[in-house]
Amino acid sequence: MSTRLTIVVGVTGGIAAYKAVGVIRALVLEGHSVHVVATDAALRFVGKPTLEAISRNPVATDLYEGVAEVRHVAIGQSADLIVIAPATANTIAKLAAGLADDLLGNTVLASTAPLVIAPAMHTEMWRNPATVANIATLRKRGVTIVGPAVGQLTGADSGPGRMVEPQAIVVAALSTVGRRVSELPVSDAPGARQDLEGRRILITAGGTREPLDPVRFLGNRSSGRQGVALATAALARGATVTLLAAHLDVEPPTDVEVHEVGTARELESAVKDASASADVIIMAAAVADYRPLEVREKKIKKSKSGERLVLELEQNPDILAGLAASKRPDQIVVGFAAETEADPSALIEVGREKLARKGCDYLVLNHVGWSEGFATERNEVVMLRSGGDIVMEAFGSKLSVANRILDIIASR
Repeated sequence: MSTRLTIVVGVTGGIAAYKAVGVIRALVLEGHSVHVVATDAALRFVGKPTLEAISRNPVATDLYEGVAEVRHVAIGQSADLIVIAPATANTIAKLAAGLADDLLGNTVLASTAPLVIAPAMHTEMWRNPATVANIATLRKRGVTIVGPAVGQLTGADSGPGRMVEPQAIVVAALSTVGRRVSELPVSDAPGARQDLEGRRILITAGGTREPLDPVRFLGNRSSGRQGVALATAALARGATVTLLAAHLDVEPPTDVEVHEVGTARELESAVKDASASADVIIMAAAVADYRPLEVREKKIKKSKSGERLVLELEQNPDILAGLAASKRPDQIVVGFAAETEADPSALIEVGREKLARKGCDYLVLNHVGWSEGFATERNEVVMLRSGGDIVMEAFGSKLSVANRILDIIASR
């Protein structure tokens, strides 16, 4: 294969079609010959002149154009790589069934090149049994699926189904043909490398809740986004992932084994059961330090106006310290510490003291507050290793932070 690839980018009719412009541009800037095949629905979202200006080639749309040159077959035959971004639920269904009622379908069927798709749709469509079955079919055929991500969708909806960012699609797509992207960071892209292949990783995510009565609990504001991002990144890098999920606000990836837990003691029991076969344990969940000494069988009623309610609490088990004390020599245990200490130097010292007390291999330390850390899309962390040395600092999306953490783990 020559240095310059012939890449076909299929653009289909979803609101995420505007992101396809970024995919096309990045591939062109990498020096490849990019040819866009757009569906009629795609052109209702992104104009043909835009796609032609960015790709520097005419955009093909009509199955019956260029019949004399047999163009409906020639485009696919000439491709070194085909990328479909966004891939709607309708397009995925057609690909799984092998339908070729438009130029894009013909192009895929006429090609032996690797096929990479970036799904984009609403959560209900992504979870629909038909879509789940279609994705499974495409995976069995060797199609690379990039995403989808969890995040904001059209309107007020949020959940799994958001198309991953163009940068991630480009790196993952080029990696299928053994190419590296010259400028974009590989570690930010799902599927870009397989350096955790064969490893079993246990991840905890979310926040535990300790019941006070049948309707109330003591909890925290953790959404589970960082833990889910770690699971997503580890899965994309080839690991077998088990996720212990405590009240997640986001959907975990479909190929991860998920076990739901509620309280700290339930999490402790689940971790003990799952840790024996794990090579790496990442304790990203926010675990309650205390639980009520007494759990009422009925709802606690408000009594006289102004009267105080006194709750007596007892300590929960220290799950991280217990894991570190009993781990195998070949296991890696990573803890998380969310602290409200605002001064960076003081925060590091708090982390070093906690790392020494817990005895784990690494501690990921981050500052949290009313609008930081918990329930946000981004994170800023410092990673310490046993002994207290700083091995990594990262700021950005929780997926990019997850990959930076996994870079350190993979280096072991």
